[in-house]
Amino acid sequence: MGRKIPIAKPILGEEEYKAVRRVLESGYLAHGPEVEAFEKEFAEYIGVKHAVAVANGTAALDIMLKAARIGPGDEVITTPFTFIASANSILYQGAKPVFADIDLKTYNIDPEKVLELINNKTKAILAVHLYGQPADMKALREIAEDHGLLLFEDSAQAHGAEYMGEKAGSMGVAGAFSFYPTKNMTTGEGGIITTNDEEIAYRARLLRNHGQTKKYLHEELGWNLRMTSIAAAIGRVQLRRLEEFNEARRRNADLLTRGIRRIPGLQPPYTDPRVKHVYHQYVIWVGDDYPLTRDQLIEYLSRHGIGSAVHYPMPVFQQPLYKKLGYPQDICPNAIEASRHVLSLPVHPAVTQEDIEYIINVLRKPLEE
Repeated sequence: MGRKIPIAKPILGEEEYKAVRRVLESGYLAHGPEVEAFEKEFAEYIGVKHAVAVANGTAALDIMLKAARIGPGDEVITTPFTFIASANSILYQGAKPVFADIDLKTYNIDPEKVLELINNKTKAILAVHLYGQPADMKALREIAEDHGLLLFEDSAQAHGAEYMGEKAGSMGVAGAFSFYPTKNMTTGEGGIITTNDEEIAYRARLLRNHGQTKKYLHEELGWNLRMTSIAAAIGRVQLRRLEEFNEARRRNADLLTRGIRRIPGLQPPYTDPRVKHVYHQYVIWVGDDYPLTRDQLIEYLSRHGIGSAVHYPMPVFQQPLYKKLGYPQDICPNAIEASRHVLSLPVHPAVTQEDIEYIINVLRKPLEE
């Protein structure tokens, strides 16, 4: 068998297995003290008063917006260049996602484009910290404050990322994280909402648990979206390892960038000097002057045992669901352009320096051939 370098790989060890065994032996498998401990530790790590754990990242986005009373008739400005859950969480409220184009350097939402879209229906901005790089939160906060808008953070790809010394998930009225297996830290499946807002925290706890204020007393319509104790036990261990994981990703990204800079036709990712990028994805730009098209390069890498992926192959408004909803297909030209050129390469902590040298050599070969 030749070399195999997957695009993503969860890093799990003996500590995680011991934590799961501890929960299994306790017999307390559902939501309980383990989840509460994880919430407390995660809130302290992010630097907020409250963390509310839920079943997955999409649930975190959904409940975050519900808890903040986003509803029918509201418009929420967000990016079209993200996983569909970001925009769908707005639809779940009966509200309308409004798409602002991206900055082609960072692939994050462009604050200038946000400004152009604000009207009397605009209730909030949902910023996405794409690929592990925080959005321009200084500009977005100023816009939100000037126009009386709520500012939310989709931090699903940004565990431990920082903007001007503040952690992702601590800079808006609330943030949402995912703990899917490919993320910088995992609980298997899971999500969490972070906030300093007492009412949002209170309502999020209510909404994830059937709207219960106490057993069999239901104050409002809620859902069953609690996190399990098994997931929380894994999360507590992973949280302790997060800084180590992120530093490995950053080291790998630095090595990849050094090599890719010397390959004509490929462009390494740009990092805003104000941020700590945690490289959930390491995303290059495949230029038209590279010998292979992006699709050909994906196939070429696969033949050499290197995993790659396109995050994302189309802007959200071009998805069939959003076409049916009547979104114009030619808005946000930067997002359309990015979807044609971006390619993610392996950067996770299991990637070795030898792997990176191999990846660089494989990327260079088409120029020599």
